[in-house]
Amino acid sequence: MLARTVAVTRRYGDTVALDRVSLDIPAGGVVGLLGPNGAGKSTLLNLLVGLRRPTSGTVELFGGDPRDPASRRQIGVTPQETGLPSTLRVRECLEFVARHFPDAVPHEETLARFGLTEVARRQTGGLSGGQKRRLAVALAFVGRPRLVFLDEPTTGLDVQARRALWDAIRAFADDGGTVVLTSHYLEEIEALADRVVVIGKGRVLADDTVDAIRAMVGIHRVSLADGVDLPELPGVVGVERADGRTSLLTPDADQLVRDLVNAGVPFHGLQVQPTTLEEAFLTLTGR
Repeated sequence: MLARTVAVTRRYGDTVALDRVSLDIPAGGVVGLLGPNGAGKSTLLNLLVGLRRPTSGTVELFGGDPRDPASRRQIGVTPQETGLPSTLRVRECLEFVARHFPDAVPHEETLARFGLTEVARRQTGGLSGGQKRRLAVALAFVGRPRLVFLDEPTTGLDVQARRALWDAIRAFADDGGTVVLTSHYLEEIEALADRVVVIGKGRVLADDTVDAIRAMVGIHRVSLADGVDLPELPGVVGVERADGRTSLLTPDADQLVRDLVNAGVPFHGLQVQPTTLEEAFLTLTGR
């Protein structure tokens, strides 16, 4: 087990950020942490990397104390907020971090993997927000870590840069690395995570695959093209309209389709889909 928390509670004064959270991080794959703002995701990462101590409970990193430098040398971290020295050039930042590790990734390889080759000689103070974020994430991988923690890694990136970063994360996981990431982009978790941990009010609400978490909610989306008057139908728990389609949310999609046929609704373009991760997330967190 690479990292573990056992019945961990963390308080900030009267605020309980984490409430008896137990979590195992085995080797391999990508673990996505989901939760609304203030749910405790960043606090959990800070405990796992040794930046905070638990109020009670146990935190382990590679079987030892997360504050042990020998353990921390095997991890890479990108926090939500990263301060880069504004006068250092991109390549100099990589060189500085690389000197802390005996077998760092060659600079050219890191620059290419994270799309930074063209700005390698530029001072970080002159980078765009997205370029700074890419550099901050790249620094987490310089030391050939076994385990990487990424807190909102793609915030501020455009779609193309985000997809490129996804490819880099996948490549690291495919090579046997392990990633724990938080994200506000639910499609990012769906695209990357082998396992999803949903956190709400400081507690673990669900811990499983994306498909299994969707199934927990038990809601399906039956959508059809607009232009049809729909009668009141039993079993419909929600109706959404967007992009020329009407979506009916129901726990029993088969019965709803039968009800549409029996009611003589002249529908067309029918699609039946499982609930999205976003819908499951909102349901599980009570939002």
